[in-house]
Amino acid sequence: MPLTETPLERRQRLLQRMAWVCAVMVLCITSLSAYLRLSKAGLGCEPWPQCYGQALQTPAAEAGGAEAAARLAHRVIASAALVLVLLMVLTALGSRPALGAQGRMALVLLGLALFLAVLGRWTAQSRLPAVTLGNLLGGFAMVAVSVRLALAAGRPGGAAAPLAPWAWLAAALLLAQAALGGLVSAGHAGLSCPAWGACDLSAGTWQALHPWVEPAAGLLPTQAGGALVHLLHRSCGLALVALLLVLAWRARRAGRRGAARLLVLLPLVQVALGLGLVGQGLPLALALAHNLVAALLLALLLGLTLPPRARALSPAL
Repeated sequence: MPLTETPLERRQRLLQRMAWVCAVMVLCITSLSAYLRLSKAGLGCEPWPQCYGQALQTPAAEAGGAEAAARLAHRVIASAALVLVLLMVLTALGSRPALGAQGRMALVLLGLALFLAVLGRWTAQSRLPAVTLGNLLGGFAMVAVSVRLALAAGRPGGAAAPLAPWAWLAAALLLAQAALGGLVSAGHAGLSCPAWGACDLSAGTWQALHPWVEPAAGLLPTQAGGALVHLLHRSCGLALVALLLVLAWRARRAGRRGAARLLVLLPLVQVALGLGLVGQGLPLALALAHNLVAALLLALLLGLTLPPRARALSPAL
């Protein structure tokens, strides 16, 4: 730490550290939320796949010990994260001079946290895909904004970010692909397309894309009605991989070699996880890893919307 650090620099450093802590906490929250949602749907249950969806009819009070512990941990960490976000807002905007850019991001985090807190009242009992999408995308957005806020320290304000247009485009496509994945999960369509050639679209329906239509009870993950949304999820994923490879090439040319390597590695891991999910019958561990890698990739993309650091502190971004 510099010996001549000013009060403003101390506030910026404190805000940066709180943002990193917030990012880790929200990653834990999103992972716990995914565990609760997917285990409730029946991933990892026995006998598979006949047991799929049966736990959705079980009241939350009858949940097993692991789920009860995960739900308690989710509530505790979410409450702590909300308090931390409030402290970040006060740190950025409660003193003079106000940290305008960081304060705006902290306010975005506060809005997302409050949205998820309100949505949580319906999450446990609702089977609407819209609730799943709200939790999924809201959690991803909180992780990404937290990381972007942490990385904003040390970046020249107002400087050009040559990779920003490509990164924003990739982030938008990633969110669309994640939303389609959420619809696949919420619509019990995880095994609707066991292979490209075995994806029977004749039974597919556009209703699977409607977030306000609750899926019928008793659907197995092999049900053919979800073939269309599953195929769209895969197709969007392939388009995203192609775009990320282009972005990786541009990042390497811009001297951001660490980011370029991650832009190649993370999509390859994500594709492998997706293939493993279908090939091995939706194991819970792979589904959670699939969710985590998507959140990390979104955080990386939002980091690339910032200009390069004024001094080379890390080659990764």
